[in-house]
Amino acid sequence: MSERFYLTTPIYYPSDHLHIGHAYTTTVADSLARWHRFAGRDVYFVTGSDEHGQKIQRAALAKGVSPQAYVDEIVASFKGLWEKMNIEYDDFVRTTDDRHHRAVQAVFQKIYDQGDIYKSSYEGWYCTPCETFWVESRLEDGHCPDCKRPVELVEEESYFFRLSKYAPRLLEYIEEHPEFIQPETRRNEMVNFIKSGLEDLCVSRTTFDWGIPVPIDEKHVVYVWFDALTNYLTALGYPEQGELMEKWWPADLHLVGKEIMRFHTIIWPIMLMALDLPLPKTVFGHGWLLFDSDKMSKSKGNVVDPLVLIAEFGVDPIRYFLMREVSFGQDGNFSRKALIERTNADLANDLGNLLNRTLSMLDRYFSGIVPEPAASPNAIDQALIDHANSLGDAVDASLRQYKLNDALVKIWQLIGRANKYVDERAPWNLAKLDDKSELASVMYNLVETLRIVALTIKPFLPETGEKMWQQLGLTDLAAKSLSDVKWGLLPAGTKTAKGDPMFPRIEVEKEEPAKETQKKAEAKKPAAPVQEKPEGVVIGIEDFLKCELVVAEIMEADPIKGADKLLKLQVDIGSEKRQIVAGIAQHYAPSDLVGRRIIVVKNLKPAKLRGELSEGMLLAATSPEGTLELVSVSQAIPAGSRVK
Repeated sequence: MSERFYLTTPIYYPSDHLHIGHAYTTTVADSLARWHRFAGRDVYFVTGSDEHGQKIQRAALAKGVSPQAYVDEIVASFKGLWEKMNIEYDDFVRTTDDRHHRAVQAVFQKIYDQGDIYKSSYEGWYCTPCETFWVESRLEDGHCPDCKRPVELVEEESYFFRLSKYAPRLLEYIEEHPEFIQPETRRNEMVNFIKSGLEDLCVSRTTFDWGIPVPIDEKHVVYVWFDALTNYLTALGYPEQGELMEKWWPADLHLVGKEIMRFHTIIWPIMLMALDLPLPKTVFGHGWLLFDSDKMSKSKGNVVDPLVLIAEFGVDPIRYFLMREVSFGQDGNFSRKALIERTNADLANDLGNLLNRTLSMLDRYFSGIVPEPAASPNAIDQALIDHANSLGDAVDASLRQYKLNDALVKIWQLIGRANKYVDERAPWNLAKLDDKSELASVMYNLVETLRIVALTIKPFLPETGEKMWQQLGLTDLAAKSLSDVKWGLLPAGTKTAKGDPMFPRIEVEKEEPAKETQKKAEAKKPAAPVQEKPEGVVIGIEDFLKCELVVAEIMEADPIKGADKLLKLQVDIGSEKRQIVAGIAQHYAPSDLVGRRIIVVKNLKPAKLRGELSEGMLLAATSPEGTLELVSVSQAIPAGSRVK
């Protein structure tokens, strides 16, 4: 019997459309689910929507629609977002489903029958936005300690759940199972909360009717959190003790935001104890995704719509940023600038450049066909091979500990190693040798590394993994597993299919700081006359130092369709890879340029030539007869070196 993995996200509250913070939680869960499937484990991944409560009823009333119509529209947007984000869940639980009503009423009835639910009256404070009861001692200046908004004084007949009865048993369980609440900081917070004293929980309401009726008293509806938490059993067919319950319970992972840890690590486990069901193996409370270091809130106007980001940047850059930028378990910061920088550095410069330059060289040297690795590996080759061979197990070990950021770092370390390998082995120099066996081995090693990267990256970036696989000329990616992350499985003779760069560098227009009035004044000025190139002009050293000249290595050179004088160069300037468009096509063939180390102006403002972005300018000398020659340096001077 194969290993199994049952994981859940919170079920999201449809009071409004989802923001990037919700996308973060669900993307992490989806990536974990995809990886465990890839590793050969049986996986059950559940998400859903939490649709009852006073907050929903009030929102629907304000909009002039029924609560059901209100939630139907918003839940449809949830499912649309998950489809856009390539989220592959196995079940979506709606708390308005009949199956969920049956499960909640069965849970309530069983706990009531054994004497753990009793009737009394409640007088105290209630936060409607959080759907949370508070004793006065826990309020902060008369406000909800979670959302900081005003609370309401509520007085009504209610049913209560004996949380206090189970507090000692829960503390003992947490102490004996340190993996139950993760990370450790959250565990400490919950232990302190329990030790400060648990009040019995009000689990029914009578002042509104948008909820599941209490089975023993239909004047009451079940408290929304008691209702919502049951969804993890609803997905498995509870109260029937069928095949799903037998196979999947207890859950391996409840993935939740830190603000709802109390419900998942105190109320929920006590409910399960009262039901005589085993507790989940781990409840992991991740941090918040902040917006420019501030918690996202609709009232602050700083929520980020993931659909807008997807439309501009694509799905995989968003997925990558969410998992790579944030150390899982801690708060992370979202900003547009950080997203662009991470996309340019990791996806465009590192991964995209490695794929593009490798397949370009393979086209040039072997007509795009993967050669047989003829030569025995030297020490540099073996280091790359060993690194790639160990990647699958290393990533799996990180993900078993829920270290998603660490897993992606490991993959990118191999990508970085492969980019360095290109420079170390210099295929353009090996191509000049009569014996092409060493070149064949180097090119095989690079393409095989890309195959392993494509396999390990697909659970995190599904579209990228698929596109890489296609460009590598391979098929049946869906059938591949962790056992295929092993060196030497790439068949020689495979015909690759190089495509357009997957992650074009994102350019951001930079404005010089200026007051709006200054901008308007500048706009009214007449255009300056076109200046001829000055000759014989004396400049100071401060003028010369404004030009940042660096050594760049030409990695690729290609003609531009319809532009006889232009070549498109991909160059390595040490810190990053760039594209430069240069009017040298009548003086150099593309094949003569690869591997040359030239001088470029690094800080020249980007421009577009014939629709192609040019991010710098190369230096060349022209004779009176019109002969042009690039200013270059020897291989002894590495790319990125400053020219002084």
